[in-house]
Amino acid sequence: QVQLVESGGGLVQPGGSLSVSCYASGTIIRFYAMSWYRQGPGKQREKVARISTSGRTNYVDSVKGRFTISRDNTKNTVYLQMTSLKPEDTAHYYCNAEDPSTGEVMYSWGAGTLVTVSS
Repeated sequence: QVQLVESGGGLVQPGGSLSVSCYASGTIIRFYAMSWYRQGPGKQREKVARISTSGRTNYVDSVKGRFTISRDNTKNTVYLQMTSLKPEDTAHYYCNAEDPSTGEVMYSWGAGTLVTVSS
């Protein structure tokens, strides 16, 4: 049974930085592209960053230059480093693997980790 466990969220002031982590159990993430998603209050979940199996990264325009996704396959963990945070970055953050055949998410969502950007 695959479990995705996100952690590291918290309260941060605008302009601050925060890093969140996602540990995957029951699977081996090195075989899959991994992505971070977020869902803000009253909003739909959106993909914000993706890292391929080879380490190539992609970001949604709203976080380019501020967020960095990385992976440590030896720890089965994906990270999202966030800088210059804005109030609009407030959201629950989730990770998931990408089905290589369909491009869809592979696993049930974890509980996520809440990032609140506020003064």
